[in-house]
Amino acid sequence: MSGIRSTRSTGVRAALLTVPLALGLLGGAAAPAGAATARHDASLTCRGAGVDPDAQVRYRTQTVIHAPLRTVWKLHTDVARWPAWQATVRSAERLDDGPLHRGSAFRWTTPLPPNPATTATGLDITSTVRQLRPGVCVRWTGPADAEGLHIDGVHVWAFTEVDGGVLVRTEETHTGPQVDADVPAATGILRQGLEGWLHDLKTTAEARAQAD
Repeated sequence: MSGIRSTRSTGVRAALLTVPLALGLLGGAAAPAGAATARHDASLTCRGAGVDPDAQVRYRTQTVIHAPLRTVWKLHTDVARWPAWQATVRSAERLDDGPLHRGSAFRWTTPLPPNPATTATGLDITSTVRQLRPGVCVRWTGPADAEGLHIDGVHVWAFTEVDGGVLVRTEETHTGPQVDADVPAATGILRQGLEGWLHDLKTTAEARAQAD
């Protein structure tokens, strides 16, 4: 999951400004032009399961990372180390051990800016992996909560080796009364979060590949 929101037009916009997932939802500053390419055709799936088909708030994007698949996959699935390379992930904790697998759960937090909807300073997210194929895809779901805010997110990631690197695609949906109150604003912030996450993943993976 990668997101946060509030109740009316200005409230929603203010509360969403720090969304990373990704809900799934979350991570990073908005990507520079050309870093990621948005796609809105057929939904992504992992082992046949995709995002919430009924969600009004949804976004899909992709980028090519010039690094080996093993580097990208390890970086992306080493959840406990997300704060080291995602500026908008304040903390991340695995709730189980070993490589990420179906049933793995993790708790993570992202900051909330001052906004009229809540006095909370952070959003608490608990994600559970529902489907996973190592090196190919992962899908997780879970709630994100703060005082006066609640979001349910579904996040799918897909990884495909291409010439010179890895095509990384991601799609996420959010549902909840706050995001549904202003779908365009919530979608815009989700877009920033997902493209920022991809930007951080790309930058870090490519730097590691060059260092190896």
